[in-house]
Amino acid sequence: MNMPDLLAHQSRKYPTKEAIITPTESVTYETWNKKVNQLAHALLTLGIERGDKVILHMPNTKEFLYTYFAVQRLGGIIVPVNAKLVANELTYILSHSEAKAFITHDLIFQQVEQLANDNGLLFIKTGKSTSTWYSLEQIMDNASEEEILSDLNEDDEASILYTSGTTGEPKGVLFTYRNILTVARMICMEMTMKPESRVLHIMPLSHSAPLHLFMAAALNVGATHVVVPTFTPELLLSTVEKEKITHFFGAPIAYLASTKHPKLQDYDLSSMEYWVYGGAPLSQQEVSYIKKQFSTDKLTCVYGLTEAGPSGTLLRSEEHDSKAGSIGSRAALHCELRLVDENGNDVKQGEIGEIILHGEGNMKGYYKNPEETANVLKGEWLYTGDMAKEDKDGYFWVVDRKKDIIISGGVNIFPQEIEKLIITHPAIQEVAVVGVPNPNWGETVKAFIVADKPINEPLKELTSFLEGKLADYKIPKLCEQLEALPRNVTGKLQKSQLRERIQQ
Repeated sequence: MNMPDLLAHQSRKYPTKEAIITPTESVTYETWNKKVNQLAHALLTLGIERGDKVILHMPNTKEFLYTYFAVQRLGGIIVPVNAKLVANELTYILSHSEAKAFITHDLIFQQVEQLANDNGLLFIKTGKSTSTWYSLEQIMDNASEEEILSDLNEDDEASILYTSGTTGEPKGVLFTYRNILTVARMICMEMTMKPESRVLHIMPLSHSAPLHLFMAAALNVGATHVVVPTFTPELLLSTVEKEKITHFFGAPIAYLASTKHPKLQDYDLSSMEYWVYGGAPLSQQEVSYIKKQFSTDKLTCVYGLTEAGPSGTLLRSEEHDSKAGSIGSRAALHCELRLVDENGNDVKQGEIGEIILHGEGNMKGYYKNPEETANVLKGEWLYTGDMAKEDKDGYFWVVDRKKDIIISGGVNIFPQEIEKLIITHPAIQEVAVVGVPNPNWGETVKAFIVADKPINEPLKELTSFLEGKLADYKIPKLCEQLEALPRNVTGKLQKSQLRERIQQ
């Protein structure tokens, strides 16, 4: 089985069923499959062949879903990239992926228009054509709807997703159909997805969790896909009510932002069966607040990383009251988890070790980067770089990223432990803790904070606030107040930029 064959299967099984719902129209499974065939024939005419890479630069739209499957139907490798990226940010990916075509949407065309002036690729956009850009609709209009038969199997390469590049140039994560279908089936089972389900895609489909977990899972059972091009609390709440959404995945910030909507209580959100979040844990306090504001007890946490499909663990809704903030007590379906020391040996309960994952959702490797692939894929286990410990009840708690650990006087200090306390200060809105080189101790602790107003003597204020809550060696010895913390287009904190600031 492969993804385009799965779409063809659902178009025969559920031809008149609503497959894609946008803010302005509805598309059946039969029509979706016909549009994919038309676009595939058009791309074939323009020279796209098996093995070619095609960059997909679009917000969540029906055209995104047409393009994703049309490229794969030809045996091509689809490369979805974040719709917020602009031309200069895409230059590296264009070169590294060896892309043959670049397809974008009129909504964001101005961001990338200049790309066609400097590259010998095939450039396509929705809407009207230009002297250097083909029109997606025009090339599809006269193309055949005849089914393109595929001989792809589950071990064939399907897509490349580029990581956010928080520690350097982004890495291309190469997936096979087996990887994608494994994690999609996991979600179908763990989140009881079925043909009657209505799945909201408002988080970027260029990211692995919305794409592989929820889009692929919804397709796997023939569910309805509701696509919205951008996130706002208003769009989330109104779409859930209007379309009777049953499944939604969002980053914690989507939930926290939506709790502040002044008319949240006016929306009927009772259709939702799974409010799923991932990318970062929510604290017990945040979970309680969201549950109260949303009037729900259906929050589910998923832990994983792009390189794992993503897959890893999950914290079920009924576990949140006592274990919110943990990533659960077991690996998800089709996945195994261990905590290991630097020698790859299992650590004891209560000890800190690195999370490693085993399962067919794990990536094939980093595209054109065998050295880095060997660093994280060891045998059949993926080394995540996340440090965690298991509590007495068997629940796992992520302590920090391995690369972010501060070693001061030979003692390991975990920045997340410090950050979780600092953020409870009533005046502090954001915090990041990093290690600063120190000739005597190796490293010392520095905190970067963002506050609602300037703080006089921020280090003194922070020290006073943390005394009695942390051991002295963990309390920051340096503190700097910033207007904002550096983040990339996906909202991920870039501690590498803070370290560069220290060096400068």
